[in-house]
Amino acid sequence: MPTCEFDAGKLLVRLNVTFSAEMSAIDGVTEGVMAVAREMECAKGKEFEVETALREALANAIVHGAGGDPAKQIQCCVACDEARGMLLVVRDPGEGFDPASIPSPVVGQNVYRSHGRGIYLINQLMDKVEFAANGTEIRMVKR
Repeated sequence: MPTCEFDAGKLLVRLNVTFSAEMSAIDGVTEGVMAVAREMECAKGKEFEVETALREALANAIVHGAGGDPAKQIQCCVACDEARGMLLVVRDPGEGFDPASIPSPVVGQNVYRSHGRGIYLINQLMDKVEFAANGTEIRMVKR
């Protein structure tokens, strides 16, 4: 997997974790990221939004990107930057997807579906969300 790249000159903290694609790993990864965020105060007052978006992104990477296969690896990179806030990147080994093809969970019959809200929720909670590498990478920013 590629390395995380941020503006090293303004970087306050950096965390780069690679883990097996197992749902049980989400708690540990999220707790580690949030401990760093609280210590560095890079998402002060925005911890709920960051944690929820991170959990959704990790779950999507595990379920959709890695197909729940614990032999596959997920990467999570985090940095705090004075100018841009908290930066989170989640990468998976999947084939990717087109984010524009995801139906809105707040329109029509989609409201009643039991899944399909993760990306919508991430977009609502974070200040900036981008997909790269054909949808196998999500980049999230919280200022």
